[in-house]
Amino acid sequence: MTISKPNHASEYRNGAFLISTDRKRLDLEFIHGFLTKCYWARGIPRKLVARSIQNSLCFGVYKTKRQIGFGRVISDFATYAYIGDVFIVAPYCGQGLGKWLMDCIMRHPLLKGLRRWSLITRDAHGLYEQFGFTRLKRPKNHMEIHRPDVYA
Repeated sequence: MTISKPNHASEYRNGAFLISTDRKRLDLEFIHGFLTKCYWARGIPRKLVARSIQNSLCFGVYKTKRQIGFGRVISDFATYAYIGDVFIVAPYCGQGLGKWLMDCIMRHPLLKGLRRWSLITRDAHGLYEQFGFTRLKRPKNHMEIHRPDVYA
């Protein structure tokens, strides 16, 4: 059996806004610029952001041709997906774009029928709950390795 990464792009339009999974559209400088300052990836090196993009299904959010948001999914495309690095920059927050981004992620054809989805958030529980996410039902069953200073 040959395993291959998905390589076709999906696009979703909403007025002047576009969400695309086309990696060629992604603005690495923009994405890295946001992530290196955010609470969950502070100080992340540019080369690691580039590698994470190469190995994920990425969703860029654009107004005309300018990128204004991002999200990515790490998945085997059969049973499991992890959503990470979801953001919309100001002044576009509060316009429903984060919700639209999550809707596009959750209904993407390559992610249909997965048994389990997960994500980690400090402050966006209300957004993710709209898509069926809940707090862990059995936190004692989950384990992790967390290295908060790995980028220092």
